[in-house]
Amino acid sequence: MITDPATLRVLLPLPLADAYDYLPVEGLETPPGTVVEVPLGKRQMTGVVWGAGHGNVPAAKLKPIANLSSLPPLPDTSRAFIDWVANYTLTPPGAVLKMAFGSLRVIAPKKNDDYSCSQPDTNHHQPELTSDQKQAAATFIERIQARSFSATLLDGVTGSGKTETFCEAIAETLRHGRQALLLLPEIAMTAALLDRLARRFGSPPVMWHSELGDRQRRLNWHAIAQDEAKFILGARSALFLPYPDLGLIVVDEEHEAAYKQEEGVIYHGRDMAVVRAHIGNIPVILSSATPSLETVFNVQQGKYGHVILPQRFGKASMPKIETVDLRQQKMTAQNFISPPLLESLQKTIAEGQQAMLFLNRRGYAPLTLCRACGHRLQCPRCTSWLTEHKRTGQLHCHHCDYAMRLPDKCPSCAAEGRFAACGPGVERVAEEVKTRLPEARFAIMASDTLDGAQAAQELVRKMEDRELDLLIGTQIMAKGYHFPRLTLVGVVDADLGLSGGDPRAAERTFQLLQQVAGRSGRAEDSGRVLLQTTSPDHPVMQALLKGDRDAFMAAELREREAYRLPPVWRLASVTVSGTDAKEVIAFTQELATRAPQSDKLRILGPAPAPFAMLRGHYRHRLMIQSPRNINLPRVLRDWLAPIKAPRTLRIIVDVDPYSFL
Repeated sequence: MITDPATLRVLLPLPLADAYDYLPVEGLETPPGTVVEVPLGKRQMTGVVWGAGHGNVPAAKLKPIANLSSLPPLPDTSRAFIDWVANYTLTPPGAVLKMAFGSLRVIAPKKNDDYSCSQPDTNHHQPELTSDQKQAAATFIERIQARSFSATLLDGVTGSGKTETFCEAIAETLRHGRQALLLLPEIAMTAALLDRLARRFGSPPVMWHSELGDRQRRLNWHAIAQDEAKFILGARSALFLPYPDLGLIVVDEEHEAAYKQEEGVIYHGRDMAVVRAHIGNIPVILSSATPSLETVFNVQQGKYGHVILPQRFGKASMPKIETVDLRQQKMTAQNFISPPLLESLQKTIAEGQQAMLFLNRRGYAPLTLCRACGHRLQCPRCTSWLTEHKRTGQLHCHHCDYAMRLPDKCPSCAAEGRFAACGPGVERVAEEVKTRLPEARFAIMASDTLDGAQAAQELVRKMEDRELDLLIGTQIMAKGYHFPRLTLVGVVDADLGLSGGDPRAAERTFQLLQQVAGRSGRAEDSGRVLLQTTSPDHPVMQALLKGDRDAFMAAELREREAYRLPPVWRLASVTVSGTDAKEVIAFTQELATRAPQSDKLRILGPAPAPFAMLRGHYRHRLMIQSPRNINLPRVLRDWLAPIKAPRTLRIIVDVDPYSFL
């Protein structure tokens, strides 16, 4: 690239193709990373000096930088990370910069703003560790002291004390005066973890997530950027904040799909955490009881270290897992709790213990159809059935904001009063519990029944104080929670995630069910798990029954290799989206004709995406497979850069897609 040292390249937090050239402020030093105010049309924008100018515009036509911002400079590591993410994801770097600014419109400090925060005390409460925990912590401490990059999988069974172990790594980082970042996949999990962290360090960490109000986001952003905040707990977006001295990243529940951002800048938080650690030359810890196949593969390839906690903490033992073959049970069409599960629930509650019913499906019923003609109520904007929610009294689409009341007449045949709810959601299971277990004190725990982290925290308190006998919920209660009196877990439909053609279906189902099972028997009382299934011989069910995770993962890896799928192969998707179906299909076919030709690459499609219509937009897709030694982002850039899409269409590129929907 030809540069002009007499001008400066300023990157703006906008989805622009490149930085713009400006004239420097005379007499003031503006090294790369300096935050400046510049004119853009009739507006004044905050931007960051990215280096010497391009030199492709005469200086006489350039505008000068208006003034320097009061914001702290963007560290070199942050700018390198932004460039790397933009290059890898084929995203304008300004869109990534916006994430570093916390996506706030105004982040300039305001008068009486107080950025000070309570500092963690590394010696406030040091728990007794098992010999396995001590050995694991010693490994992490050694890597922190080395002040160099390392990636390590903390692989511990549910209830083995992974949190206490990586807290020792966080404490060591803080003793060195450096910042530590702990990532969680979902904000709801903070309810379970925040109190434990506050007890360990004497004060809670500084938070970063989407539910913070504007003022608190501004305060926290400045506390982090000015090195006032030493311990940060955040969602995936916290990776992009401008840390002056980040010394450690911990990715808790690293296998979780929620780490993948599917819109805007499309990236996987776990993978970008490893990249951020590599650029900053610091350790990263990936923690999970059910590691992702990608992480397991990297351990096998020698890229990641591996620390194992094989036993539950204290006197707790792993729960006994059993299957209930629904094909052998006599149940009515309106009942979803089998006799063996119902009997176990009754016994558990009678003994003063607690239970959990798990069904990974929100609402009351996933499908509503007309018994007269078979018409199914579908979202008019998505290729998706509408889900009935008794809580709101409406039918909802879980992929867009569409909602409607149940119509009086069928829109197809005009029959009245013939609609029927098909299949269960957690609300319908709760209705059955109310009828068949009338004395049970229960609550529903799902993303649409909890209004934020505080509501989740209150539910956790009720369980801990034994105000509830039974929790009924979705995947948000499957991990991170520790209820000593919970000894029974019933999975209403263990087969739910195994259909649909997703190559990760078996892996995801195994991880989810293993995590759910791990909520049972975490204290002295032994736990029991009942999996209701119509496929007890499925490899996932057998692996859970035998407790043989490694054999299951090995078989999954062999299958992925046979079909040229991640993590053994590389994969990317190119989706064309628009409101005109014919235009979408025609343009996707044109992309296919201009696809790169190589015996090392394989182009799949074009074909409709599984959700061929989403939020009113038709979607057609191409997939590209390559060996791992191919620079797939470069291949995609060379392919797509010369192609100009009509303004009515959008090209969405996902390198390393996680969801195939």
